[in-house]
Amino acid sequence: MEELQAATAPSAPTEERPRSRVALVLASVTGVAAVGLTAVSWPFVAPAFRKVCLPYVPATTEQVTNVLRALKGRSGPLVDLGSGDGRIVIAAAAVGFRSVGVELNPWLVLFSRLWARREGLSPMASFRRADLFSQDLTQYQNVVIFGVKQMMPRLEIKLAQQLPVTGCVIACRFPLPTWRPSYVIGEGADAVWVYFRPGMEDEELPPSPPPPGRER
Repeated sequence: MEELQAATAPSAPTEERPRSRVALVLASVTGVAAVGLTAVSWPFVAPAFRKVCLPYVPATTEQVTNVLRALKGRSGPLVDLGSGDGRIVIAAAAVGFRSVGVELNPWLVLFSRLWARREGLSPMASFRRADLFSQDLTQYQNVVIFGVKQMMPRLEIKLAQQLPVTGCVIACRFPLPTWRPSYVIGEGADAVWVYFRPGMEDEELPPSPPPPGRER
């Protein structure tokens, strides 16, 4: 009788087997989610581990407006170094500039391309994933910079070597360390500094007077 009861009694491992499967499935889903989250978030976290951290901070509406005011009266191709979500490039393309955005974050590059396509501006606005210091600037008459203070000295050297004679630099958030701006548009965090090559004579400067408004 005892042998019969032992044979018919349910075993504990058999009851726990469904729970083990559920736990395994949950662990797998959690692991996949963690890997996916890491893959998506890494391009946004990675800048903190570089020698010069260039975080993603979207341009404000006022900053975009100030950049467009600085571009008033100018022409020629434009490049935005550290283009983020592409709003400066798209805004410039909308007013007739053939514009290129250079951005290291692949998700922001993808977002920018989709945004430009949605606006019907893909022929005028393009984006490439690259380190901004690897970008050749010799073909651009207009260079827009959204940088951080630590990178501006090195970028100033690059501009001195590659900016065309009639080129214009529009620096946002932080000015160049030694170049003297021709004028400044806006105030505080929304200010933009407008530069031409140092040493140029006044008659050599392109006809681009300061736009009306809060210049100083």
